[in-house]
Amino acid sequence: MLRRRTYIFVSGGVMSGVGKGVVTASIGALLKASGLRVTAIKIDPYLNVDPGTLNPIEHGEVFVTKDGIETDQDLGNYERFLDEDLTRLNVMTSGSVFQSIIARERALGYGGRTVEWVPDVPLEIIGRIKRASEAVNVFDSEAQTRGADVTLIEIGGTVGEYQNLLYLEACRMMRMEAPNDVLLMLVSYLPVPPNLGEMKTKPTQYAVRSLNAAGLQPDIIICRSQNPIDDRRKQKLSIACSVRSEDMFAAPNVSSIYEIPLRFAKEGVADRVLEKLHFKKRSVDLRQWKALTKRIRESERPVRIGIVGKYASTGNFLLTDTYLSVLEAIKHAAWTIKRKPEIVWLNAEELESSNGKIKQPFKGLDGILVPGGFGTRGVEGKIRAIRYAREKKVPYLGLCYGLQLATIEFARHVLKRKDAHTTEIVPTCGYPVIHLMNEQEERIKNKDYGGTMRLGAYPCLLQQGTLARKLYGKERIVERHRHRYECNPLYRCEFEAAGLLSSGLSPDGALLEMIELKGHPFFLASQFHPEFLSRPFHPHPLFVGFLKAAAKRSRK
Repeated sequence: MLRRRTYIFVSGGVMSGVGKGVVTASIGALLKASGLRVTAIKIDPYLNVDPGTLNPIEHGEVFVTKDGIETDQDLGNYERFLDEDLTRLNVMTSGSVFQSIIARERALGYGGRTVEWVPDVPLEIIGRIKRASEAVNVFDSEAQTRGADVTLIEIGGTVGEYQNLLYLEACRMMRMEAPNDVLLMLVSYLPVPPNLGEMKTKPTQYAVRSLNAAGLQPDIIICRSQNPIDDRRKQKLSIACSVRSEDMFAAPNVSSIYEIPLRFAKEGVADRVLEKLHFKKRSVDLRQWKALTKRIRESERPVRIGIVGKYASTGNFLLTDTYLSVLEAIKHAAWTIKRKPEIVWLNAEELESSNGKIKQPFKGLDGILVPGGFGTRGVEGKIRAIRYAREKKVPYLGLCYGLQLATIEFARHVLKRKDAHTTEIVPTCGYPVIHLMNEQEERIKNKDYGGTMRLGAYPCLLQQGTLARKLYGKERIVERHRHRYECNPLYRCEFEAAGLLSSGLSPDGALLEMIELKGHPFFLASQFHPEFLSRPFHPHPLFVGFLKAAAKRSRK
């Protein structure tokens, strides 16, 4: 018997950043907790094939899937809330859609007929959605998953933009084909202007009219605002938007995104979604979510973590989305040990120009973390922070570039090799402790940058007697990568002799995956990105070890 497929499209109204991704992930979590098989797709309407070449300040974090696709940060939220690994089937951009259509046309895949914007582009979109919903989950340990009962499709951007129209058309065509199997949800912002003190519905009314102009009517409106929506506002929206009051749900600001599934459950969102998709009423098992929010509330004693980055500001505003997975991984680990994480942002470029007076920025920190990154900007500031952590015995965790720069810092100040550097920045440096991977050289020459790094999951063997082995509790691990440069194996013995251990290696021993410093409370770095695997119910062991060391320091 064929499994019934249902689809929930999630679009956004009024402005970007309204929280569609977290809403999508939360509803997916509730439906999964009711016993349904759930998957989620993120659609980004930009023409880039993927976000891998986008500036993080412009776009935010690039999340990497297990099968090596660079994607939007919302995939990270889907994985964290659904507690599942997603794949390239769960990602779609306009660039990738058009690329597929043009490739098919060049191969006579359309039989020589004229290829049109409509219906051919929406049909390609629909085909991708259905393939994702029907896919066997290749990462399922039982290998028995036969697709999803419910597929959530988040359409990036805001209703009314030209970029969204073809995706809305795909939604319209799917609803026309199977009206009982497709639900449209609008996540819209209701502002409360400070000078008025009243929640305004007009922007959402216009968002619904934009949907109407595309031939669509929302089934449910999620009302985002700083406060819960009241009955009076619901009545106004109901009349203006032809949506029943009972199909509008409040989504006020919360202190933690992990409260949202419980709030939605209390509001009855899952029950209404199931009813509208013609599923029988189901009980929702929320024990995990209740335990998590209880742990968050009980985590009152602070632990202060300094993150040294260069993508944390845009103009006069702080942009934390650039390091979203790192922030979430810190939270997951801190809550596990009943600590409240306090993040201190350290601008690497400001540290770089501080003329060596770097003690004050680190005052009161319990731990220092250097996340991934690329390029020359802020490098010397990060190296100074790493030196401070090493010399002052402050717990340190380095991720990707944080490992490479820790290696450079150690070479310069312990091995006394002042010319130590990475060939990414100084191609002709005298002591190239970080160099380009062999298979990457030709790609760089040809300016073949997009999607060509070492991406996705790779195995690593942890050395006996190391802190890394102790934290993981096993010899073989699999972690996700996103980098082009590697530690130079020519200098490995020299580092080991001076106390910087190679605690994790690729199975063939060729690539350095982890380092740690002997005699330090916690000085550990990974070439991979452990933050991509941290989940609220399963915090990553490296982050747990780091936060435990930081918490121990905070008690002194």
